[in-house]
Amino acid sequence: MQPMTPNWRTSSYTETQNCVEVADSDPEHVLVRDTKVRGRGMLAVQRGSWAAFVEYAKEA
Repeated sequence: MQPMTPNWRTSSYTETQNCVEVADSDPEHVLVRDTKVRGRGMLAVQRGSWAAFVEYAKEA
């Protein structure tokens, strides 16, 4: 099986490139990286944890 290529995107609320990018094409994880230093690496976050973070951020 060939590794999945991440489908990176930024939030539609972002007006600049000074943000994070996420890729949710992996069935188990959401990938997160910094747009300013894309080559530095990424975080792989479990989908349930990412969903909880997004809900929390919406309320803040």
